[in-house]
Amino acid sequence: MLKLIRLEMRKNKINLFRAVLITDLVILLFMILIAFTGIDDAGEFITYADVFDGVHIFVKVTFLIFGSVLISKLVIDEYKNNTVAVLFMYPIPRKKLMAAKLIIVSLFILITVFVSNVLISAALVGFNHYFMDAVTGEVTLKLITSQITMAASDAVYSAGIGLIPLFFGLRKKSVPATIVSAVLLASVLSSNFGQFRLGNQVGVSLFLGLVGVAVAYLSIRNIEHQDIA
Repeated sequence: MLKLIRLEMRKNKINLFRAVLITDLVILLFMILIAFTGIDDAGEFITYADVFDGVHIFVKVTFLIFGSVLISKLVIDEYKNNTVAVLFMYPIPRKKLMAAKLIIVSLFILITVFVSNVLISAALVGFNHYFMDAVTGEVTLKLITSQITMAASDAVYSAGIGLIPLFFGLRKKSVPATIVSAVLLASVLSSNFGQFRLGNQVGVSLFLGLVGVAVAYLSIRNIEHQDIA
C-alpha cells in the first residue's frame, strides 16, 4: 500500500508544501489582524484559550476545503475524464488503488491540520509576547498540553470529515460539487450560534468523522464489480 501511495503521489505530482506554507501564513496574518489590532470589536480573543480556539477552527475549515481539492484531483477527475478505465486495467485490485488515493487525502488533512495548529499557535504566542502583549494570561504547561491534545483530536476528526465531499463528487462526477460541498460543510462547522460553535463539539466532529469513513468505505466496497463506463 505504501508503494501505491508513493506512485500515486508521483503520478499526480503532488507537492503541496508551498501551498500549505502560504496558507498557514495567511491564517497567521488574519489571526494577528483580528486578535491584536482591535478589529475584533466583539472581544472574542481575550485569552490565549480564545486565540487557540480561533486557530483550530480556521485551520480545520481551510484544510477541509484543501482536502476536497485533493479529492477532485485524485478521484473525481479520473472519473470525469474516464482515465479511471485505464487505471483499473493495471494488475492491481481496484480497492487498493482507490484506498491509496483516499489515504493520501486523509493523511494530508491529518498532518496539515495538526502541524498548522501547533505552528500558528506558537507563532501567535511569540508575536504577542514580543510585539503586542494584547492577550491576557500565561501559557502554562497545562494549557499547552490541552491544546496539543485538541490539535491532535481535531486532526483525526478532520481526516474523516474531509472524505464526506467524496459522496457528492462521485454522484455527479463533478469537481464543483465536491468543492462546494466542502465549502458548505466548512461554513456550518465554523458558524457561531451565540456561544455555541458546531465545529468545537467533540460529538459532532466524531459523528461527521465516522460519516466520512463510511462514505469512503461505501465508495470502494463494490468497486471491483462496478461499471465505470
